[in-house]
Amino acid sequence: MSVLPLVFTSGWASGINAYAVVLLLGVFGATGLTDEVPESLQRTDVLIVAGVLFLCEAVADKIPYVDSIWDSVHTVIRPVAGAVVAALLAGESGSLPELAAGAVGGSTALMSHLVKAGTRMAINTSPEPFSNIAVSTAEDLGVAGVITFAIFHPLAAAIIAAVLLALGIVTVVFLASRIRRFLRRRAQRREERRVAQSGLPRLPE
Repeated sequence: MSVLPLVFTSGWASGINAYAVVLLLGVFGATGLTDEVPESLQRTDVLIVAGVLFLCEAVADKIPYVDSIWDSVHTVIRPVAGAVVAALLAGESGSLPELAAGAVGGSTALMSHLVKAGTRMAINTSPEPFSNIAVSTAEDLGVAGVITFAIFHPLAAAIIAAVLLALGIVTVVFLASRIRRFLRRRAQRREERRVAQSGLPRLPE
């Protein structure tokens, strides 16, 4: 079977937590659970770095506003990671051109990343931190579950990933007004900090 379903699923998961994808695929390959994972992802140094970065993301992703900053930094990292992982998977199987696989993985990762980032902006409009923790934990478990499922049932996992991506896009559309409020509040805080640092009196609203 073509590696395309695994490429799509890994791209979707990379847009949410690229480090978890690299870590899980590397472990699955190193333990012999699958032959689809290239040796470059199974290297000890790659697994260590992915594990450390995964732990960093696990903490940052659960702190209000810090998670959005983290998402902003990863706007480039996650799609690139999705493209690289997809190209490596395609190169290992030989059933899909690496360039095409990279395009699929990278574009899918970008879409799921934008969904994740947009959802977090909406959640950050709420002052309590528990929703961030709950959503972040659900994302981590979802990525782990779908990637693990994809190793044994790639086509079914790809369908699940596609459904989750579509639901995420619909959710972000409904949350667009909250996202806009979040952006306005963030811009206002930046202006307040700028005024405070300059020592100028704040203009009345």
